Amino acid sequence: MSARRRSRRVKVKPIRAIDLFCGAGGSSWGAHKAGVEIVAAFDCWKLARKTHEANFPNAKFFGGRLEHLNLSKLKKQLGRVDLILASPECTNHSPAKGNKPRCEQSKNTAFQVIRFAKKFSPRWIVVENVAGMRNWSRYSEFKSKLQKLGYRLREQVLNAMHFGVPQSRRRLFITCDRRRVPPKIQNPGRGLRKAKEVVNLNGKYEYTPLRKKGRAEPTLARARRGFRTVGKAEPFLLVYYGSDAAGGWQRLNRPLRTITTVDRFALVKPGPKRGHLMRMLQVPELKRAMGMRGMKFDDGTRRDRIKMIGNAVCPPVMQHVVEVVTRPKLD
Repeated sequence: MSARRRSRRVKVKPIRAIDLFCGAGGSSWGAHKAGVEIVAAFDCWKLARKTHEANFPNAKFFGGRLEHLNLSKLKKQLGRVDLILASPECTNHSPAKGNKPRCEQSKNTAFQVIRFAKKFSPRWIVVENVAGMRNWSRYSEFKSKLQKLGYRLREQVLNAMHFGVPQSRRRLFITCDRRRVPPKIQNPGRGLRKAKEVVNLNGKYEYTPLRKKGRAEPTLARARRGFRTVGKAEPFLLVYYGSDAAGGWQRLNRPLRTITTVDRFALVKPGPKRGHLMRMLQVPELKRAMGMRGMKFDDGTRRDRIKMIGNAVCPPVMQHVVEVVTRPKLD
Protein backbone atom coordinates (compact mmCIF):
# COMPACT_ATOMS: atom_id res chain seq x y z
CA MET A 1 0.00 0.00 0.00
CA SER A 2 1.36 3.39 -0.95
CA ALA A 3 2.15 6.05 1.64
CA ARG A 4 -0.50 8.24 0.03
CA ARG A 5 -3.22 5.63 0.57
CA ARG A 6 -2.11 5.04 4.16
CA SER A 7 -2.23 8.78 4.85
CA ARG A 8 -5.79 8.93 3.58
CA ARG A 9 -6.84 6.36 6.17
CA VAL A 10 -5.28 8.23 9.08
CA LYS A 11 -8.09 9.76 11.09
CA VAL A 12 -7.47 13.25 12.43
CA LYS A 13 -8.47 13.40 16.08
CA PRO A 14 -11.13 16.02 16.71
CA ILE A 15 -10.22 18.95 18.91
CA ARG A 16 -11.95 18.43 22.25
CA ALA A 17 -13.01 21.52 24.19
CA ILE A 18 -14.58 22.56 27.46
CA ASP A 19 -16.40 25.86 27.91
CA LEU A 20 -16.02 27.66 31.25
CA PHE A 21 -18.63 30.29 32.20
CA CYS A 22 -20.46 29.09 29.10
CA GLY A 23 -23.79 30.88 29.56
CA ALA A 24 -26.22 29.87 26.85
CA GLY A 25 -23.36 28.60 24.69
CA GLY A 26 -22.35 31.25 22.16
CA SER A 27 -18.68 30.26 22.37
CA SER A 28 -19.55 26.57 22.25
CA TRP A 29 -21.66 27.12 19.14
CA GLY A 30 -18.91 29.06 17.41
CA ALA A 31 -16.28 26.44 18.25
CA HIS A 32 -18.67 23.69 17.13
CA LYS A 33 -19.04 25.45 13.78
CA ALA A 34 -15.23 25.41 13.58
CA GLY A 35 -15.27 21.61 13.87
CA VAL A 36 -14.53 21.34 17.59
CA GLU A 37 -16.16 18.72 19.81
CA ILE A 38 -17.71 20.30 22.90
CA VAL A 39 -17.03 17.82 25.69
CA ALA A 40 -18.29 19.75 28.71
CA ALA A 41 -19.62 23.13 29.77
CA PHE A 42 -19.79 24.93 33.11
CA ASP A 43 -22.11 27.64 34.44
CA CYS A 44 -24.06 28.52 37.59
CA TRP A 45 -27.26 29.70 35.89
CA LYS A 46 -29.90 26.95 35.71
CA LEU A 47 -31.61 28.48 32.69
CA ALA A 48 -28.31 28.70 30.81
CA ARG A 49 -27.89 25.01 31.55
CA LYS A 50 -31.24 24.18 29.93
CA THR A 51 -30.36 26.21 26.86
CA HIS A 52 -26.84 24.81 26.51
CA GLU A 53 -28.07 21.24 26.93
CA ALA A 54 -30.75 21.83 24.29
CA ASN A 55 -28.04 22.84 21.82
CA PHE A 56 -25.39 20.34 22.98
CA PRO A 57 -27.21 17.23 24.25
CA ASN A 58 -24.03 15.13 24.10
CA ALA A 59 -21.89 17.49 26.20
CA LYS A 60 -21.67 17.06 29.96
CA PHE A 61 -22.85 20.07 31.94
CA PHE A 62 -21.62 21.05 35.39
CA GLY A 63 -23.48 23.62 37.47
CA GLY A 64 -22.32 25.42 40.58
CA ARG A 65 -19.14 27.34 41.27
CA LEU A 66 -15.97 26.18 39.54
CA GLU A 67 -13.87 26.44 42.67
CA HIS A 68 -15.98 23.70 44.28
CA LEU A 69 -15.18 21.14 41.58
CA ASN A 70 -12.64 18.36 42.14
CA LEU A 71 -10.51 18.70 39.01
CA SER A 72 -8.68 15.40 39.46
CA LYS A 73 -11.98 13.51 39.32
CA LEU A 74 -13.18 15.73 36.52
CA LYS A 75 -10.11 15.00 34.41
CA LYS A 76 -10.64 11.27 34.78
CA GLN A 77 -14.24 11.72 33.73
CA LEU A 78 -13.65 13.95 30.71
CA GLY A 79 -10.36 12.63 29.36
CA ARG A 80 -8.28 14.61 26.89
CA VAL A 81 -9.00 18.33 26.55
CA ASP A 82 -7.27 20.24 23.74
CA LEU A 83 -8.97 23.62 24.08
CA ILE A 84 -10.41 25.67 26.93
CA LEU A 85 -12.93 28.36 26.08
CA ALA A 86 -13.62 30.81 28.89
CA SER A 87 -15.68 33.96 29.34
CA PRO A 88 -15.20 34.87 33.02
CA GLU A 89 -17.83 37.04 34.68
CA CYS A 90 -17.60 40.42 32.94
CA THR A 91 -20.16 42.71 34.61
CA ASN A 92 -17.64 44.10 37.05
CA HIS A 93 -15.21 44.93 34.22
CA SER A 94 -17.82 46.57 32.03
CA PRO A 95 -18.15 50.37 31.69
CA ALA A 96 -21.91 49.79 31.56
CA LYS A 97 -21.79 49.40 35.33
CA GLY A 98 -20.86 53.07 35.62
CA ASN A 99 -19.71 54.21 39.06
CA LYS A 100 -21.33 51.36 40.96
CA PRO A 101 -19.05 49.40 43.33
CA ARG A 102 -17.06 46.62 41.66
CA CYS A 103 -16.89 43.10 43.08
CA GLU A 104 -13.32 41.78 43.22
CA GLN A 105 -14.55 38.29 44.08
CA SER A 106 -16.45 38.26 40.82
CA LYS A 107 -13.43 39.45 38.84
CA ASN A 108 -11.24 36.82 40.46
CA THR A 109 -13.29 34.04 38.89
CA ALA A 110 -10.91 34.50 35.95
CA PHE A 111 -8.25 32.64 37.93
CA GLN A 112 -10.32 29.46 37.58
CA VAL A 113 -9.03 29.47 34.00
CA ILE A 114 -5.53 29.08 35.45
CA ARG A 115 -6.63 26.22 37.71
CA PHE A 116 -8.26 24.33 34.84
CA ALA A 117 -5.30 24.99 32.53
CA LYS A 118 -2.88 23.64 35.12
CA LYS A 119 -4.88 20.43 35.55
CA PHE A 120 -5.92 19.72 31.94
CA SER A 121 -2.86 21.16 30.10
CA PRO A 122 -4.70 21.89 26.84
CA ARG A 123 -2.76 23.02 23.78
CA TRP A 124 -4.97 26.10 23.36
CA ILE A 125 -6.97 28.53 25.50
CA VAL A 126 -9.27 31.30 24.28
CA VAL A 127 -10.42 33.83 26.89
CA GLU A 128 -13.14 36.32 25.92
CA ASN A 129 -14.26 39.32 27.93
CA VAL A 130 -15.19 42.98 27.70
CA ALA A 131 -12.31 45.23 26.68
CA GLY A 132 -12.41 46.82 30.13
CA MET A 133 -10.87 43.67 31.60
CA ARG A 134 -7.50 45.17 30.65
CA ASN A 135 -7.99 47.79 33.37
CA TRP A 136 -8.36 45.17 36.09
CA SER A 137 -5.70 45.50 38.80
CA ARG A 138 -4.86 41.78 38.52
CA TYR A 139 -4.89 41.57 34.74
CA SER A 140 -1.10 41.45 34.42
CA GLU A 141 -0.97 38.78 37.12
CA PHE A 142 -3.58 36.75 35.25
CA LYS A 143 -1.55 36.85 32.02
CA SER A 144 1.68 36.11 33.87
CA LYS A 145 0.23 32.96 35.39
CA LEU A 146 -0.79 31.74 31.94
CA GLN A 147 2.73 32.40 30.66
CA LYS A 148 4.26 30.53 33.60
CA LEU A 149 2.22 27.51 32.56
CA GLY A 150 4.02 27.62 29.21
CA TYR A 151 1.48 29.52 27.11
CA ARG A 152 2.34 32.15 24.56
CA LEU A 153 -0.28 34.86 24.44
CA ARG A 154 -1.80 37.33 22.05
CA GLU A 155 -4.30 40.01 23.08
CA GLN A 156 -6.71 41.58 20.61
CA VAL A 157 -9.88 43.60 20.77
CA LEU A 158 -12.18 42.42 17.99
CA ASN A 159 -15.40 43.99 16.78
CA ALA A 160 -18.12 41.51 15.78
CA MET A 161 -19.23 43.73 12.90
CA HIS A 162 -16.04 42.78 11.02
CA PHE A 163 -16.91 39.06 11.21
CA GLY A 164 -20.24 38.94 9.42
CA VAL A 165 -22.28 39.92 12.48
CA PRO A 166 -24.74 42.82 12.00
CA GLN A 167 -23.80 44.33 15.35
CA SER A 168 -21.03 46.58 16.65
CA ARG A 169 -19.66 44.64 19.63
CA ARG A 170 -16.05 45.11 20.82
CA ARG A 171 -14.62 42.30 22.93
CA LEU A 172 -11.19 41.32 24.22
CA PHE A 173 -9.82 37.96 23.08
CA ILE A 174 -6.73 36.46 24.75
CA THR A 175 -5.54 33.54 22.65
CA CYS A 176 -3.01 31.11 24.13
CA ASP A 177 -0.92 28.35 22.56
CA ARG A 178 1.71 26.12 24.18
CA ARG A 179 3.73 25.64 20.98
CA ARG A 180 3.80 28.99 19.19
CA VAL A 181 2.71 32.60 19.41
CA PRO A 182 -0.96 32.55 18.38
CA PRO A 183 -1.58 34.03 14.93
CA LYS A 184 -3.01 37.51 14.71
CA ILE A 185 -6.74 37.50 14.04
CA GLN A 186 -7.18 39.48 10.84
CA ASN A 187 -10.32 41.21 9.68
CA PRO A 188 -11.77 38.64 7.23
CA GLY A 189 -13.12 41.46 5.06
CA ARG A 190 -16.69 40.26 4.81
CA GLY A 191 -18.18 43.74 4.64
CA LEU A 192 -20.45 45.38 7.17
CA ARG A 193 -23.92 43.97 7.61
CA LYS A 194 -26.73 46.29 8.67
CA ALA A 195 -29.41 46.32 11.33
CA LYS A 196 -32.13 46.29 8.68
CA GLU A 197 -31.06 42.72 7.81
CA VAL A 198 -32.30 41.47 11.18
CA VAL A 199 -35.25 43.80 11.85
CA ASN A 200 -38.60 42.48 10.62
CA LEU A 201 -40.46 45.53 9.34
CA ASN A 202 -43.43 43.58 8.00
CA GLY A 203 -43.92 40.96 10.67
CA LYS A 204 -46.93 40.48 12.94
CA TYR A 205 -45.29 41.80 16.09
CA GLU A 206 -47.52 44.06 18.17
CA TYR A 207 -46.92 47.82 17.87
CA THR A 208 -48.26 50.68 19.96
CA PRO A 209 -48.59 54.34 18.95
CA LEU A 210 -45.37 56.23 19.54
CA ARG A 211 -47.29 59.10 21.09
CA LYS A 212 -49.64 57.06 23.21
CA LYS A 213 -50.75 58.33 26.60
CA GLY A 214 -48.10 57.81 29.26
CA ARG A 215 -45.16 57.45 26.85
CA ALA A 216 -42.02 58.67 28.64
CA GLU A 217 -40.77 62.08 27.55
CA PRO A 218 -37.12 60.87 27.14
CA THR A 219 -38.41 58.28 24.64
CA LEU A 220 -40.24 60.96 22.66
CA ALA A 221 -37.13 63.17 22.78
CA ARG A 222 -35.06 60.37 21.23
CA ALA A 223 -37.65 59.97 18.51
CA ARG A 224 -37.68 63.70 17.77
CA ARG A 225 -33.90 63.65 17.34
CA GLY A 226 -34.28 60.79 14.88
CA PHE A 227 -37.01 62.62 12.95
CA ARG A 228 -34.83 65.71 12.63
CA THR A 229 -32.19 63.67 10.82
CA VAL A 230 -34.04 61.03 8.77
CA GLY A 231 -37.45 62.66 8.42
CA LYS A 232 -40.77 60.96 9.16
CA ALA A 233 -40.91 58.50 6.28
CA GLU A 234 -37.93 56.32 7.23
CA PRO A 235 -37.98 53.76 10.08
CA PHE A 236 -35.20 53.87 12.67
CA LEU A 237 -34.26 52.49 16.08
CA LEU A 238 -34.39 54.08 19.49
CA VAL A 239 -31.45 53.09 21.72
CA TYR A 240 -32.03 52.84 25.47
CA TYR A 241 -29.52 52.60 28.31
CA GLY A 242 -25.82 53.31 28.46
CA SER A 243 -23.88 56.41 27.50
CA ASP A 244 -25.11 57.65 24.16
CA ALA A 245 -23.41 60.47 22.31
CA ALA A 246 -25.50 59.64 19.22
CA GLY A 247 -28.73 61.03 20.65
CA GLY A 248 -30.48 57.82 21.67
CA TRP A 249 -31.30 56.54 18.18
CA GLN A 250 -29.66 54.92 15.17
CA ARG A 251 -30.34 54.30 11.49
CA LEU A 252 -31.13 50.85 10.16
CA ASN A 253 -28.44 51.10 7.46
CA ARG A 254 -25.57 50.54 9.91
CA PRO A 255 -24.70 47.65 12.27
CA LEU A 256 -26.84 47.41 15.37
CA ARG A 257 -25.36 48.94 18.49
CA THR A 258 -24.15 46.52 21.17
CA ILE A 259 -26.85 44.18 22.46
CA THR A 260 -26.99 44.11 26.26
CA THR A 261 -28.74 41.87 28.77
CA VAL A 262 -31.82 44.15 28.92
CA ASP A 263 -34.29 45.47 26.35
CA ARG A 264 -32.35 48.20 24.58
CA PHE A 265 -33.78 48.72 21.10
CA ALA A 266 -37.17 49.94 19.90
CA LEU A 267 -38.25 50.17 16.27
CA VAL A 268 -40.08 53.31 15.17
CA LYS A 269 -41.84 53.28 11.81
CA PRO A 270 -44.59 55.24 10.03
CA GLY A 271 -48.09 53.91 10.71
CA PRO A 272 -50.73 53.06 8.08
CA LYS A 273 -52.49 56.30 8.98
CA ARG A 274 -51.09 59.49 10.45
CA GLY A 275 -48.59 59.03 13.25
CA HIS A 276 -45.84 56.54 14.05
CA LEU A 277 -45.75 53.12 15.65
CA MET A 278 -43.22 51.62 18.05
CA ARG A 279 -42.25 48.22 19.43
CA MET A 280 -39.22 46.67 21.11
CA LEU A 281 -37.00 44.32 19.09
CA GLN A 282 -37.87 40.68 19.71
CA VAL A 283 -35.82 37.60 20.56
CA PRO A 284 -35.57 36.23 16.96
CA GLU A 285 -34.26 39.60 15.77
CA LEU A 286 -31.69 39.83 18.57
CA LYS A 287 -30.57 36.24 17.85
CA ARG A 288 -29.93 37.16 14.23
CA ALA A 289 -28.05 40.26 15.33
CA MET A 290 -25.75 38.04 17.43
CA GLY A 291 -25.11 35.58 14.58
CA MET A 292 -26.85 32.77 16.50
CA ARG A 293 -28.35 31.04 13.50
CA GLY A 294 -29.53 27.56 14.43
CA MET A 295 -29.27 27.99 18.20
CA LYS A 296 -32.30 27.12 20.33
CA PHE A 297 -33.63 29.58 22.91
CA ASP A 298 -36.88 27.95 23.97
CA ASP A 299 -36.73 28.19 27.77
CA GLY A 300 -37.41 31.07 30.11
CA THR A 301 -39.32 34.30 29.77
CA ARG A 302 -38.65 36.84 27.05
CA ARG A 303 -36.58 38.82 29.55
CA ASP A 304 -34.58 35.69 30.43
CA ARG A 305 -33.84 34.95 26.78
CA ILE A 306 -32.75 38.53 26.10
CA LYS A 307 -30.43 38.31 29.10
CA MET A 308 -28.89 35.09 27.80
CA ILE A 309 -28.44 36.54 24.32
CA GLY A 310 -26.91 39.79 25.55
CA ASN A 311 -24.54 37.92 27.85
CA ALA A 312 -23.26 35.61 25.12
CA VAL A 313 -20.35 35.55 22.68
CA CYS A 314 -21.16 36.07 18.99
CA PRO A 315 -20.65 32.58 17.50
CA PRO A 316 -19.21 33.76 14.14
CA VAL A 317 -16.44 35.65 15.95
CA MET A 318 -15.52 32.66 18.11
CA GLN A 319 -15.70 30.37 15.09
CA HIS A 320 -13.19 32.51 13.22
CA VAL A 321 -10.90 32.86 16.25
CA VAL A 322 -10.84 29.11 16.88
CA GLU A 323 -10.25 28.32 13.21
CA VAL A 324 -7.27 30.69 13.04
CA VAL A 325 -5.73 29.70 16.38
CA THR A 326 -5.97 25.94 15.88
CA ARG A 327 -5.11 25.64 12.20
CA PRO A 328 -1.71 24.10 11.38
CA LYS A 329 1.16 26.48 10.85
CA LEU A 330 1.72 26.75 7.11
CA ASP A 331 5.31 27.91 7.06
